[in-house]
Amino acid sequence: MRTAFKEWAVVADALGHARQIVILRKGGISEGSGGFQVDHPEFLLFPTLYHQQRESVIPEAQSRYDVIAPLFPPADILRLEFAARVVAWRRVDSLAAAQRLHGQHIWRDEVVAERFEWGRQQNIFALAVRVLRLPCSVELPMLPQYGGCKSWIDLEMEVDVSKAEPVMSDEQFGLRLSEFEQALAL
Repeated sequence: MRTAFKEWAVVADALGHARQIVILRKGGISEGSGGFQVDHPEFLLFPTLYHQQRESVIPEAQSRYDVIAPLFPPADILRLEFAARVVAWRRVDSLAAAQRLHGQHIWRDEVVAERFEWGRQQNIFALAVRVLRLPCSVELPMLPQYGGCKSWIDLEMEVDVSKAEPVMSDEQFGLRLSEFEQALAL
């Protein structure tokens, strides 16, 4: 697999440690007037500190951030530990609907509202993903083309995900997916 999805390191950690299955995304500036799209149904999670703000996540996630921050690789290294598969997604056009996802992700309510309101379109994308842990972490050089405000990255080399294992049981994932679908009435 060569496709990677940039996400705040603390959110990637929450996904990879079965704390959530939800990704909320407004879209990167580099994605142009078309905005964010679910271009790839399967991808590697690319943890980034770009735009990450400790205060934007709930207190429990802030504490987790304090634990994992000293373990981040140097700025010239990209460490990949997880892959994901999009199981369901929706463009959420109502702030009330986005707020029904409260408790299913680590973003603070006011951050969800700010992201929803940002830009020309009042919406946010919500993705439910099945996360898989790679058998061992993969470290790659951080290349200049990986930088910037964009969601999707095409890695220079292939990463083998064939032996990756789900981070939560089928039953646990099914319950979380049901909560996601009910919150958004999918």
